[in-house]
Amino acid sequence: MNMFELLEQDAAFFELAQRRNLIFYHKGYFSHSIVSAMSEVVKLQLEVAGVSAPTRRKLFSSFIEISQNIVHYSSDSLVEGDGKGGAVREGAVCISTEGERHLMMCVNPVATTAVGSLREKLEPLCNMSLDEIKQAYKQSLRADTPDESKGAGLGFLTMARDASAPLEFAFYPRADAPETTLFCLKTII
Repeated sequence: MNMFELLEQDAAFFELAQRRNLIFYHKGYFSHSIVSAMSEVVKLQLEVAGVSAPTRRKLFSSFIEISQNIVHYSSDSLVEGDGKGGAVREGAVCISTEGERHLMMCVNPVATTAVGSLREKLEPLCNMSLDEIKQAYKQSLRADTPDESKGAGLGFLTMARDASAPLEFAFYPRADAPETTLFCLKTII
């Protein structure tokens, strides 16, 4: 493919992104420093897009939770973490608008053996009321951090609390790498 053909594809993607009201999109590697830099861009993009302050807060909070999930749990790493936050892992995040609704989606590879645990954490959230989610959030704040967790286990609860609809998720096994499954998560704010 020559340079002109690549530029044509880029132009087509740019037009598609505008039609889909894409506010932010990143597919590639995530690390704490990359997330920090992207955070500044997300803040600015949300402000320029005219998103209200309360919605910006919720979107930004969910963006941080999703990004941290990728940094900590994506099974595809360029550089493993050294216990000091040095992991560089692959994933994708997209923020777009549909009318008054704001959609945030992410995808990253996870170990196939982790699918059951993720499903156990997410399925109950999809059936809980907002009051039940807030109560679970408060209980989680008081609980000890699970050994396998990189945080206090609040990420999915935070996103569910800020969402205007139940979280949606799916798992897609990879034929080329059966030990890895693509984890997709969507939140509507």
